[in-house]
Amino acid sequence: MDATPTEGLLSGALVWFRRDLRADDHAALHRALRSARRVWCAFIFDTAILDTLPRADRRVEFLRDSLAVLDSELRALGESHGVVGAAQVGLICRHGGAVDELPALAAQLGVQAVYASHDDDPYALSRDTQVRGRLADLGVALHTVKDHVVFERGEILTASGTPYGVFTPYKNSWIRALTAAQALGEASSPLRAHAVAPWAGALAPLPAQGPGLKLGVPGLSELGFQPTNLHTLRMPAGCVGGQELLADFLDERIDRYHDTRNFPAIKGPSYLSTHLRFGTVSIRQLAREAWSRMQAGSAGAEVWLSELIWRDFYHQVLHHHPRVVGHAFKPEYDRIGWETGKAADALFAAWCEGRTGYPIVDAAMHQLNETGYMHNRLRMIVASFMTKDLGIDWRRGEAYFAEKLNDFDLAANNGGWQWASSSGCDAQPYFRIFNPVSQSEKFDPQGRFIRRYLPALSQLPDAALHAPWQARPVDLAAASFVLGRDYPPPIVQHDQARLRTLERYAVVKRPG
Repeated sequence: MDATPTEGLLSGALVWFRRDLRADDHAALHRALRSARRVWCAFIFDTAILDTLPRADRRVEFLRDSLAVLDSELRALGESHGVVGAAQVGLICRHGGAVDELPALAAQLGVQAVYASHDDDPYALSRDTQVRGRLADLGVALHTVKDHVVFERGEILTASGTPYGVFTPYKNSWIRALTAAQALGEASSPLRAHAVAPWAGALAPLPAQGPGLKLGVPGLSELGFQPTNLHTLRMPAGCVGGQELLADFLDERIDRYHDTRNFPAIKGPSYLSTHLRFGTVSIRQLAREAWSRMQAGSAGAEVWLSELIWRDFYHQVLHHHPRVVGHAFKPEYDRIGWETGKAADALFAAWCEGRTGYPIVDAAMHQLNETGYMHNRLRMIVASFMTKDLGIDWRRGEAYFAEKLNDFDLAANNGGWQWASSSGCDAQPYFRIFNPVSQSEKFDPQGRFIRRYLPALSQLPDAALHAPWQARPVDLAAASFVLGRDYPPPIVQHDQARLRTLERYAVVKRPG
């Protein structure tokens, strides 16, 4: 067991894991281990969240598998640092409302403090306020620390002390702040790792088994969920899976990221978004890698770092402007009259199910529905199509993505949808309307992605693939393809829809 000064330490502390499911470079675990003689670790399967999900949900399966990896990580740390009873070190898992379960567990363990990472989602803030009050009634302190982003909340502000509403000046300020901190040395850097291993000797084995103190992670069926196709999608869970994907990206693709990231048929992205969402990788580690390679001249790393900064940007928007959950960041955009009624519902259903008649849109929606993943360029295309070709309220698309995306993150999802609908921070102008055909021709020129998810179109030549309704009859006949039988015709005409959108958005220029 590592020699650690014990004078002034708490006798016991509890680390509450949430969206930080790893045991390395972990701010809350680092602080708890340095603050207490005995530290337990817990995860609450919060029914306030789980009860809203379908019974077969890839995210729940990924979460459960990642917790199993974390449980093993903690046990290995205990064993390697001589913890007595290390075989019983691991996660305490409880299933119920976090507002009730966490304080009950803290009381059961007799700890003096609970440590957790910040979470700025509105539900999480409300939950943490209630938990903090319940713990205070027990004489237990709740300490939360930054872990999920590099810079958070009020750390990056304008010269007048206000939050940024435009990305580029935010990014420039972010870069300046990091550059200044790096110049002061590693101890001052927001990218420094929060080491766990040197203090792992404080990890405590579970006390005698009792109600709610089951060691290990429950199975899906115990949680009331069913298996999905997650394991066939080659998306490894936990910190082991995150490091595997990161190593693959760093070895093969990061330096070409700026050239390849927009093409869905090419293996260009890092595929780490789900791991970032659940904290099975550290954002500090990713930013360190991007920063060091950027300093060495990698254009790909510079663009990838910019994407990580976008993530910080959207989280600070959510923190400072929680009204964006349900409302446009730009209030005048709440005046837009979106399509409603049965006709709009039918258009929305066609969009959700990938039968709009626009191959790039439909292939992207099939990718989402079948895998829970969608390439970032495609997210922009399908969101623009839904809001500006179909005239459907962006909130409906946001909610559909929230249900389907493995990497669903409220801040990023809301920011992305408001960007596409032109209602958010630094959004594209409302008169910029993606043409789904030209986007398809530009970013999937050989139709490799489209053919993967729409096999009915696979025999069409490249030139006919992006707009089958415009194909030459000889090409359709050669492919034995019949429009309306093998694939639907377009549900809207883009040029006409574009004019309707310009009329619809004109309301934002008028006085309220």
